[in-house]
Amino acid sequence: MQKIKFINKSEATFFTTLRSKVDNYFKENNYSKSGGSQILTKAIIMLSIYFIPYFIILFAGLNNIQNLILCVVMGIGVAGTGMSVMHDAIHGSFSENKLMNKIFGSSIYFLGGNAYNWEVQHNQLHHTYTNIHDLDEDITGKFLLRLNVEEKKKPIHRFQHAYAFLLYSLMTISFLWKDFKEIKLFNSLAKDGIVKSFPTKELIILIATKILYIVFIMVIPMLVLHIGFGTWFLGFMAMHMTSGLILSTIFQLAHVVEDAAQPIPDENACVQNAWAVHQLRTTANFSGKSKLLSWYIGGLDYQIEHHLFPKISHIYYKDLSKIVAETAKEFNLMYNSKGSFMNALHSHIQMLKKLGTAETI
Repeated sequence: MQKIKFINKSEATFFTTLRSKVDNYFKENNYSKSGGSQILTKAIIMLSIYFIPYFIILFAGLNNIQNLILCVVMGIGVAGTGMSVMHDAIHGSFSENKLMNKIFGSSIYFLGGNAYNWEVQHNQLHHTYTNIHDLDEDITGKFLLRLNVEEKKKPIHRFQHAYAFLLYSLMTISFLWKDFKEIKLFNSLAKDGIVKSFPTKELIILIATKILYIVFIMVIPMLVLHIGFGTWFLGFMAMHMTSGLILSTIFQLAHVVEDAAQPIPDENACVQNAWAVHQLRTTANFSGKSKLLSWYIGGLDYQIEHHLFPKISHIYYKDLSKIVAETAKEFNLMYNSKGSFMNALHSHIQMLKKLGTAETI
């Protein structure tokens, strides 16, 4: 696969202008671009939602129904930690201190994932080649799903709007095997200089952290609670299906919605956009009036701002959205905001229907 190039130099002035305005915003207000105490407080809350139910399950002596409810709460904590803690930290926007970013980015190991894989797959591939088939895994090769026009359409896809959310709920469970599949993918892409080959050091970390996760999430609960595999598996699935449904839905509402472009590179592996304009055209916001929702999902209702400025903490996205929208208007570029979670959800379902029935959209 050839390395994709963004070649529209005339559009590059958009980001130059926008970046200057954003830099002035931070300079005038004397703000740091990292999350500071706000994000640290949130990290403590999100990690508590995950870990406190875990220890209550182990030591409080509750019945199976109560423990199952706590597993769902853990799932909410998994998703919250992923979106509000791990996500910022691996992007380097959690703190100005690199060690702090590494520590809180490592929270992904307690969620079943892998920090190195996430950094390559999400930060490098998804954020560079957004909505481009074969490079953006968020819209490529999903089991029984057609999320991109370049995916081969199958008869079952016409029903994908009915079963997609069930498959979405399996997202975090798939970390258990998907992280190993990434080794082959990264090594393949490395041949064309798109990413680096999978390092031996990271393979050792990957194996070790998966073993530790299994001990943490399965071995310890089964030994302490004296439960069988079936009872444990029910709680495990309740936790992961809760987190997977939340995380996948939030991610899909940013890119697989109406008016979010799915560019196809030409025969020379070129996309006729500047990188920043590509981000604007392939991404959508669904920011509305719910401050609680925005807080919980780590500002990912402002995905446009996140894609343009991934190294800036999400606590500033609402303010930056005004600057981005005004600058987009100035350059006659579309600023795709759905206005609310429900509007974006409806738009996503409509896209699932279109992708399931039409060859092109």
